[in-house]
Order: sequence, then C-alpha cells, then structure tokens
Amino acid sequence: MNIRSVFHLISYMVLFIALAVGVSAAVSLGCGDPLKIQLRLLESAGAILLIGGLLWLTTRTPKVDLSRKDGFGIVTLGWLVVGIVGAIPYMFTGVIPNPVDAFFETVSGFTTTGASILSTIDTLPAGILFWRSLTQWIGGLGVLLLCVAILPFLGVGGMQI
Repeated sequence: MNIRSVFHLISYMVLFIALAVGVSAAVSLGCGDPLKIQLRLLESAGAILLIGGLLWLTTRTPKVDLSRKDGFGIVTLGWLVVGIVGAIPYMFTGVIPNPVDAFFETVSGFTTTGASILSTIDTLPAGILFWRSLTQWIGGLGVLLLCVAILPFLGVGGMQI
C-alpha cells in the first residue's frame, strides 16, 4: 500500500472538515452564540486546518496510480481520521469534554446512525447544533460518494475507492 498517497488524499478530507467547522463558526457568530463558543469553533477550524495542511505538505507525491488495496486504506483510515478531527469542535467548546464520547458523537453523525450521548440537545449553542447537523448531512451524502465526486478533480480515479 502506498501510505504516502493514501494520507495525501486523506488530507483533502481533513481540509474539507476544517471548512465545514469554519462554516459552523460563522453560523455561531450569526446566531449570537456566546463569544467563548465562537472563538472555540474558530480555534477548532484552525487546528483542523493546521492538521490537514501539515498532512498535505508532508505527503505530497507525484501522481500515483492507486490499487484496490490503497482504496481500502483510504476508506478505512479516512473514516478514522475524519472521526478524530471531527470530534475537535465538541472538545474545544467543552460541550463533550471526553474524547471518546466526542469521537462517538462525530462518528454517529458521519454514519447517520442517530445515536447520541447528548441528553439535552435543545440547550446547545447554535454553532454546535449546526456542526452536529452538518456531520449528519455529510454522512447522508455518503463520504464515499463525496470521494468519488472529488477525487477525479485531484487527478485520482475515484472508482478505486
């Protein structure tokens, strides 16, 4: 498996998540959430952008043909990495301080299972509610479908995934 190319493609997924968290921060600002929540969402977007950017910079390679094994690696590691970075807004804002619970909530959103550890959702800040809804929307689109739509623009055939 060409691990460098696999993680380079995963870096694009992480950068997409940073953009989505940035949109959540904008919603938080527009809805008048407390300043602390707005700043924490911006910090989350920045941290995820930093992670994605560093991953992108350190894994750049010339175009490589991906094998079926690489496709499985992208899907498996992509779900894991996206679940981890998607949990950052929950932890930074303090809504879900436990990393395992934040990971569970994020993966639950991306897989659209509907399971949640949150008991009082209606009291959450608007930015967090938007992030939670956005993870479910992204999951509803299907991460694989998203990859098939985006990877051809990156010069990689999405059919391997």
